[in-house]
Amino acid sequence: MSLSITYARAQHGVSAPLVTVETHLANGLPTFNIVGLPEAAVRESRDRVRSAIVNSQFEFPQRRIIVNLAPADLPKEGGRYDLAIALGILAASGQVPGEQLQECEFIGELALTGILRTVPGALPAAIACAQTGRTLIVPEESGAEAALAEGECRTAQSLLQVCAQLHGREALPAAAARDTQAVPQCADLAEVRGQLRARRALEVAAAGGHNLLFFGPPGTGKTMLASRLPGILPPLRRRELTEVAAVYSSAGLAELRQRPFRAPHHSASPAALVGGGSDPRPGEISLAHRGVLFLDELPEFPRHALEILREPLESGEVRISRARAQVTFPADFQLVAAMNPCPCGYLGEVRCRCTPDQIQRYRGKLSGPLLDRIDMHAEVTSLPASELQQAPPGEPSASVGERVARARTRQLERQGKINAQLAGAELDKYCPLGPRERALLSRSLEQLGLSARSYHRVLKVARTLADLINMKNIGTEQIAEALAYRNLDRAQTTC
Repeated sequence: MSLSITYARAQHGVSAPLVTVETHLANGLPTFNIVGLPEAAVRESRDRVRSAIVNSQFEFPQRRIIVNLAPADLPKEGGRYDLAIALGILAASGQVPGEQLQECEFIGELALTGILRTVPGALPAAIACAQTGRTLIVPEESGAEAALAEGECRTAQSLLQVCAQLHGREALPAAAARDTQAVPQCADLAEVRGQLRARRALEVAAAGGHNLLFFGPPGTGKTMLASRLPGILPPLRRRELTEVAAVYSSAGLAELRQRPFRAPHHSASPAALVGGGSDPRPGEISLAHRGVLFLDELPEFPRHALEILREPLESGEVRISRARAQVTFPADFQLVAAMNPCPCGYLGEVRCRCTPDQIQRYRGKLSGPLLDRIDMHAEVTSLPASELQQAPPGEPSASVGERVARARTRQLERQGKINAQLAGAELDKYCPLGPRERALLSRSLEQLGLSARSYHRVLKVARTLADLINMKNIGTEQIAEALAYRNLDRAQTTC
């Protein structure tokens, strides 16, 4: 048989399109050509495959070899096709049986010795392969990652081991997920002394999945509070864990088994935040999917970098368009930010020398549309030394996390999603207001000059406050507290 067909998977964002590897051996001068829009790394696989076949004690056919990677208009890159190409050549030359090739898909880079090396994107490939009913064969190092998918997946250490499986001599081991991986413990909220209002805001934000902005002088604990948020969030469910692992797999990063916490530096470019490149890769907002994105020193970020966060905050995904393709990455993250009240950070104190124009210019770096999308603005004030020394330890993360988990359970049982994700008619259905609550909210919105989006954010936060105390309907106390979390809107209105 001089023609064989094997299957592999490309990497396209967090998806893995099927690639059919067609190999044909013909008479003529010995050549080895790969067609089908291969990038440089794919073209270089000719030398890797040749050496791997020879060093695995097989014969490399001295014939005219043509390998077609279909579909031809899909760009192919990386060494992920090495294993499929090598098996296609061996099957076309009759050295391995080709019948079982139709039941399997192969991804893996070959060393010159025939050893298999891991490639990024094993989990998306395993998820896509499971939908076809085929068995995916991956390098041993990628086995734990690919095992998170539902389908059948097997691991191999070398090309020779895969060929032994095809000959029926030795079965490949099934991929196994890591049993009980030690999950790094988050810092405990008990270490935060005082700051009861800020702790309360953090708990409310965790319970409803709300975006949160801390503002206050330097050294008051804004970063400390934000870093404790993952410790009071419920653990990832299996579906969420698979989504997060798929994003990290496509980025070539280590497997993650807890809620992400990403804290990029304020010098990060727009492409670093949302992703990009000629071959688009996920950015920080996608790496924070199902977790927390913390932006410290928020006004110091480039204005354009902050503005491009507006659409992902609403849609929960980011679309990156290039000339050849459009890639969609998930970006359902919870934004937590921190900023100073003025350029020097000490607004209201004797040492502050900032002029009103400087303060307005500093705060003006945050646009109104961006602030509208941040549900809660919480002030973190300076504490006197005596209170820091005498204040008892705060409530531990475990106790706060239990209340957050109960509140989220109520939300999921009532509406199938957390409060921050409510939209449109769902707000009218799940956030009804009585006459007193409606009058209070209307009067307050007129005085503060809030937008319609801010109105909806206040409703969502009030609904979360009611869920924390297991109230069926929203009361005036919840409306008043939710309005108190629009501090920066109030400050802009009174300027």
